[in-house]
Amino acid sequence: MLTTSTIETRKASFAGRDWLTTQDWTNAELETMLDVSADLKRKFKARIPHRYLPDQTIFLMFFDKSTRTRNSFEAGMTQLGGHAHFLTADVMQVSHGESPKDTGIILSSYGHGIAIRHDLIPGEGHAYMREVARWADVPVINMQCDVDHPCQTLADLMTIREKRGRNLRGLKVAVSWAYAPSYAKPLSVPQGLIMLLPRFGIDVVLAHPPEYGLMPDTFETARENAVGGHGSFRVAGSMEEAFHDADVVIPKSWGCLDTMGTNPAESLRIARQYTNWICDAERMKVARPDALYMHPLPADRGNEVTDEVIDGPNSVVYAEAENRLHTAKAIMALTMSEREIDYER
Repeated sequence: MLTTSTIETRKASFAGRDWLTTQDWTNAELETMLDVSADLKRKFKARIPHRYLPDQTIFLMFFDKSTRTRNSFEAGMTQLGGHAHFLTADVMQVSHGESPKDTGIILSSYGHGIAIRHDLIPGEGHAYMREVARWADVPVINMQCDVDHPCQTLADLMTIREKRGRNLRGLKVAVSWAYAPSYAKPLSVPQGLIMLLPRFGIDVVLAHPPEYGLMPDTFETARENAVGGHGSFRVAGSMEEAFHDADVVIPKSWGCLDTMGTNPAESLRIARQYTNWICDAERMKVARPDALYMHPLPADRGNEVTDEVIDGPNSVVYAEAENRLHTAKAIMALTMSEREIDYER
């Protein structure tokens, strides 16, 4: 159990801060996030009340569809004792051009937190969140933007640590593009993973077809974080190369950076050249025998992954999805609370 002085130190560094990218937070702060997530998970399983945000309100602004993110924040805020308002852009004045300044000022005068998902157009979502946060007087939380998905990647890291322990030095994680015909998916999950995981000593290998590169700044950040975290980051030319001897594989689809915002259909057209980029049993054999299969969901079954893999013994996708609840709660509790949060490590 942490001492009161330690908790007060934590309060001073967390309360009122925005959660916009994991890059804004130190490793020690992320460790605290993970410890609080684990404690909230324990309390949830044991049905121990943990109303750290009684009578507080958070506004959830969605510019894109959602299942796990919306429900983890809505359920999480209820369990923390508060209330979440679900808002879509089409029912707000932002659809008529209201500025992020006005939105941030007004919503922060009505409640205690603002969370935003704005992820489909490169160059827009993260900039919009930063501008809302500039004017808001309450924490602004990134529920996924064009650059990062810091709620998902924190849950991914939590899941990996649950399955492989706290010391992840030398663990190999393969992050790979995979084919999906449904829609041109955001780049933020692979970008968030390559930036975050090397900070904890993990060796990350990224694989993608030539047209599906990520934002150059995220590559640079990944390399810098690998040096600082004593992990590594490199790019492979194929899914097989990335999967070789991997401890964890995370294959998922994303769109072309150059066409995502202007012509998403072109991303899907180009993708049809690479329908063989699928995670199946043969590719899993290239990884270690106990390699974890992970995916943020929803997965395009039969395209990104076969049923044999996603429903197989190496898959941890449901544990990963469940951890979205506990990390969302930790983010809200730590940034929005003005009281001490007593938790066990």
